[in-house]
Amino acid sequence: MTKIKAGIIGGAGYTGGELLRLLLNHPGAEISFINSRSHAGKPVYTVHQDLLGETELKFTGEVSDGIDVLFLCLGHGESRKFLEENNIPESVKVIDLANDFRLAAQSSFGNRQFIYGLPELNREKIKSAQNIANPGCFATAIQLGLLPLAKAGILSEIYTTGITGSTGAGQSLSATSHFSWRQNNIQAYKTLTHQHLGEIGESLLELQPENGIDLSFVPWRGDFTRGIFISSVIRLDRNLTELIELYKDLYREHPFIQISTEAIFLKQVINTNKAVIQLEKTGNKLVVHTVLDNLIKGASGQAVQNMNLVFGLDETTGLKLKANYF
Repeated sequence: MTKIKAGIIGGAGYTGGELLRLLLNHPGAEISFINSRSHAGKPVYTVHQDLLGETELKFTGEVSDGIDVLFLCLGHGESRKFLEENNIPESVKVIDLANDFRLAAQSSFGNRQFIYGLPELNREKIKSAQNIANPGCFATAIQLGLLPLAKAGILSEIYTTGITGSTGAGQSLSATSHFSWRQNNIQAYKTLTHQHLGEIGESLLELQPENGIDLSFVPWRGDFTRGIFISSVIRLDRNLTELIELYKDLYREHPFIQISTEAIFLKQVINTNKAVIQLEKTGNKLVVHTVLDNLIKGASGQAVQNMNLVFGLDETTGLKLKANYF
């Protein structure tokens, strides 16, 4: 089998590092180059030190030809700038892990049209896409918990809270990402204004174009490194058994989504491309809990899943990963 030749732009950060780890062990892909201007010429294991003995790849400051797919693991707003400054052949498929092309109004760049890359929503579109806008981590978790209800047309007011680990803030240090601040500490941030609300709203409206949806979201910074735990509260009169069936029906053919009848927790999904969902109901209030790894299903794993779909591979290829349970 001819392997997919992949290039990575922005390989020194968390998402670039996770993507590198996944592609090194992917049976259908090989890494042609991994770009980092700040680390050009250095072996990748000097930055991603767990890869010592796993690869002799070095970071490069150049962008090489002869690739099939280019992953952009840059900061938000940097992907569009990169494409403006570099002549990437239209034959090269682009998967952007930032937020530059996720919204419909921003999904075009020259002749490139980006498809929103949530496989559980757009799998068939992704299969024929040339360019993918990978969803945000919070957006992925929240949407997976709400899509079945939107498809049934029964969403209205939603109150969502979610907590994420420090890797969700990226590798660059800030006051709230230092160990001394994070340890034994939590904080709400971007209350009701988080940047992922736009892409969530567009996806929900795609499934439920009528009946207004009002989503209120309060994100939290947690004192752990990776993972997202979301809880969404919705008023619904339908019984729990019927609602669980809605979820099982929608996700029956999606291999990375699991519906649990037991209480869920982060260690079930850390280091995997899975999302686990649990429903609880008291009176007319439904609570949907969702957990996933923000760096895998919330970023680099989902990017590889999208690559698999674009190139006609089984979407689980290279992504059958064991959770770090202990």
